[in-house]
Amino acid sequence: MTDPHPHRDAAPERTLERLSADRKVRAVAQAGSYGTPAAWAGSQPTFVTFERDVLSARSETRAGITVERFPYAKLEAWREWDAARTEAPLALLATSRVAYDPTGHYGRIQRMLWTLSEAQRAAHRGDLLTAAGERLETARGAYTGPGHGIQEQLLALADARDIALGLLYPALLTWLHLWPEFEIRLPHAWRASAGLKFPKAVYRLEALYAFGGEFEARRVLLATRGLGLVEQERRARAAFQAGYYDGAVRYLRDEAARTHRPDLHAWTHLSSARRDKLGTLLGVSRAPLGPAALEVAGDLLDAVRNGH
Repeated sequence: MTDPHPHRDAAPERTLERLSADRKVRAVAQAGSYGTPAAWAGSQPTFVTFERDVLSARSETRAGITVERFPYAKLEAWREWDAARTEAPLALLATSRVAYDPTGHYGRIQRMLWTLSEAQRAAHRGDLLTAAGERLETARGAYTGPGHGIQEQLLALADARDIALGLLYPALLTWLHLWPEFEIRLPHAWRASAGLKFPKAVYRLEALYAFGGEFEARRVLLATRGLGLVEQERRARAAFQAGYYDGAVRYLRDEAARTHRPDLHAWTHLSSARRDKLGTLLGVSRAPLGPAALEVAGDLLDAVRNGH
């Protein structure tokens, strides 16, 4: 496959040098699989920085390189677990590779995250499960019951997936003291890290996405055309060509729901062609919808709580 960024091999090193030399930057780390033995054709260089004059977290992507920027004050604050657990991007910080850390604070954050006690991990799991339960109750109230139609069924599915991926999967990994990766290969990652230990939970997580291997991945990739998902289609195609079929499907299902949520609200007013494409992307003919999707997410919550 032709690399769309022919100078990427040198560009990340230059970016790292530039960030480390910037006086406003007080710590730099590399995230994701790029530059590691686990790298693949779709890996994207990603840097995490803590900077003076940055007032809130923000993400920037230029020429295929992403920089996740955080305020310098958080570099000190997040050394304390009680502060980090409520606001820090825990998985990103725990799994990144420190490149520049003159204060040593980034390293202290990582050591804290990787040496949490069983009680601390259980409390964190409880927080995630509570948040997931509250969101499921909100979704049930908003999208189920008399008078609800296809829009609500689709919104329930989108919310069930978001809850499962953003709250329940990280909660599951607390049993193993692992942190999730959020690359496009994610289904393969959760199978490798948790599939054998927690088969019930992983089974229910996958049921929400209705994977179908190479055939379903081809259908989903074709459906992106005309929906403004050019960059997402490019990344998913790289995963497809590498053999990460379910990864491509997971990514496009979530991206379609995120970028086209207004279309889900206005489903009955869309053209039939647009509904067909979005329906294929979301997997409406394969996945549980409405109350069924929320029930699967509820079963997943129970499996995570019980360590199954």
